Amino acid sequence: MIRYRLDVADAHAHLFRVTLTIAEPAVEQGLSLPVWIPGSYLVREFARHLSQLEARQGTRAVRLVQHDKSSWVAHCEGRGALTVSYSVYAFDTSVRAAYLDASRGFFNGTSVFLRVQGREAEPQQLVLGTLPRGWQVATALPAVGACFEAADFDELVDHPVELGRFWRGSFQAAGVTHEFVVAGALPGFDGERLLADSRRICETQIAFWHGTPGRGSGKPPFQRYLFLLNAVEDGYGGLEHRASTALIANRRDLPRTGMKAASEGYATLLGLISHEYFHTWNVKRLRPAEFARYDYTRENYTELLWFFEGFTSYYDDLLLLRAGLIDVPRYLKLLARSINNVRATPGRAVQSVAQASFDAWVKYYRPDENTVNATVSYYALGSLVGLALDLTLRGEGRGSLDEVMRGLWARSGAAAARAEGRPAVRGAGGGPIDEADIAAVLQEVGGRSYEAELASWVHGSADLPLEPLLEGLGIVWQEETATLAQRLGARVTDAGGQLKLQAVMRGGAAEKAGLAAGDELLALDGWRIRKLDDLAALGAFERPLPLLAARDQRLLELSLPNAQVHGPVALSVDAQAPAEALVRRAGWLANGA
Repeated sequence: MIRYRLDVADAHAHLFRVTLTIAEPAVEQGLSLPVWIPGSYLVREFARHLSQLEARQGTRAVRLVQHDKSSWVAHCEGRGALTVSYSVYAFDTSVRAAYLDASRGFFNGTSVFLRVQGREAEPQQLVLGTLPRGWQVATALPAVGACFEAADFDELVDHPVELGRFWRGSFQAAGVTHEFVVAGALPGFDGERLLADSRRICETQIAFWHGTPGRGSGKPPFQRYLFLLNAVEDGYGGLEHRASTALIANRRDLPRTGMKAASEGYATLLGLISHEYFHTWNVKRLRPAEFARYDYTRENYTELLWFFEGFTSYYDDLLLLRAGLIDVPRYLKLLARSINNVRATPGRAVQSVAQASFDAWVKYYRPDENTVNATVSYYALGSLVGLALDLTLRGEGRGSLDEVMRGLWARSGAAAARAEGRPAVRGAGGGPIDEADIAAVLQEVGGRSYEAELASWVHGSADLPLEPLLEGLGIVWQEETATLAQRLGARVTDAGGQLKLQAVMRGGAAEKAGLAAGDELLALDGWRIRKLDDLAALGAFERPLPLLAARDQRLLELSLPNAQVHGPVALSVDAQAPAEALVRRAGWLANGA
C-alpha cells in the first residue's frame, strides 16, 4: 500500500504539506511528479511548486537526490518504510492544478502526489489531515473508513478533491447517484434548478450510450458521479475525470431563483456540463490507443483529438436540445457560431484537424498572434467533422453518428475483454481505439467506406460541404453581411479610445495594407479613428484609402485596400422542406433516431 497524507499547512501562504509513506522501498527508490494532467494537453511543470522535500527511514535522514526537473531518487538502507514529505504551493484557480486559501481548497492528484516509480499498480491510500473548522470534503474517490482508497496511481490522480464550505445537492439518474458541489455561488443561486437541469442532461446521455432502462443496459459505467463547480468572477472551463468533473464558471451564469428562460450564460454553463459529462464515455473509457497507459513524464501524442474533443463538442449542445433544455433556434444559433469560428480561421487551410490534434502540445495551449493563421481548433473543426459525418449518414438513409459512437463503445469493450481474457458483457464497453476502428464502424453503419471523407475532412484542409448537407435536412444556410472586423481581416480591441490589432488574418485587407499585430490605427483618409465603427463611417473597404498607424512609437503611412469577404452564416429551419428531409431532421434534432 502506498499512503499519502495531505495537510493544510498554511492557508494564507497557500501551502499544502504532503507526507508519502512507502512500505519496503527499493534501495534506490525513484519518485516523480507528473508534468501534465490528462485532458489538458500541455506540459505544465507542476514540480515547480514543490519545495522543502525531506526523506526519512524511521529516525534516519535519507539522501534525496534530484534527477531532473520533476524526479528524485531516495537512497534507502534496508526495507524500513520510507517517509517523504514536501510542501506544495497551491494558487492556481483553474481546474487543472491546485488551490488553497483561507476559504477554499482544491487539488488534482497530478499536482500534489509524487509517483512511486515501479509501484504505480499498487493500491494507493489518501488521508486528509486536520482541516480548518467547518470545512467539508467532496471527491468521487471511494472512502474506506477515515481514508480514501484507489486501485492504482492512475485512479488516485483521476479524482479531484474539493475542500471548504460549499453548497451541495444530489439527484438520481438511471438509478445512479449524482452529486453537485458549488463553491462561490452568489445569494439567490437556484441549486434545485441546476440539479433538475443536470439530471436531464445525465439521463439523456446515459440513454444515448446505453438505452433507457428496460430497453438496453441503461446503466452508466460508474457507481456514483460528482460535479465540482467553482463559481468565480470571471472564468470558464472544465476537465473530465472517470467519475467526476471539475468545472469553473462565472458565478453570474448560475441559475437564479425566479429565472424562467435560461440566460445565454446559463445555457453556456449547461453546455459545459454536457461536454464534460459526455467525456465520461468519450475519452475517459473510449480513448485513443496512445492513451491506453499514460506517460506522466512527457507529452502523449495522438492525432485523434478531433474525434475525442471534437465529437464531444458536437454532441454537447445537440444533447442539450434533445434533453429539452434549449430550443431549435438556439441550437442552430450555437451551431452557426461554431461554423463561423472555423470559417474565420485561415489556419484551417494550413493544417489538417488531425495535425492540429498532434500539435496540441505546442499550438492549441500556447496561442499567439499568429495562431489563427497557423492552426485550427480540433474542438471546433472536429465538431464540424462530426456534424458532416452525421448528416452524410442520415442523408444517405444509412444510420447516424449516434450508432457509430455506440458501435465504437461496444467494439472497444469487446476488444478489451478479449485482451484481458474475460467474457464480454452486454452493454459494457470502452477501451483503446484508433482511426482504423472509427473507419470500420463507419462502414458497418453506413454500408460503404468513408475513407475518402476521412482523408479529405480529417487529413486534408478543404472546407467541409456543410451547406448542402444541412440543406438536405431542411436547414436554411444564409450568409449575412460581413462584419467590419471580417472586412478588415483582423481581431481588434478599441478599449480606451485606442484601436489596436490583436491578430492579423492571412490574406486579409489588414495584412495587404502592411499592418501587424500590436499596431494602433490612428486615422483614415485624414480623419482620427478611435473605434471600429469609424471605419464604416469613413467609407473604408469601398475604395483604397490612406491609413495612418503607429508601431513601436513610429508612424506608418499605409493604404487600406477595399475588401469583399464572406460574412457570417445564419441557420434556420426550412418549414417547406420535403417530407423526407423533415423526417431526417426530426430524427437528428429531436431524438437521434
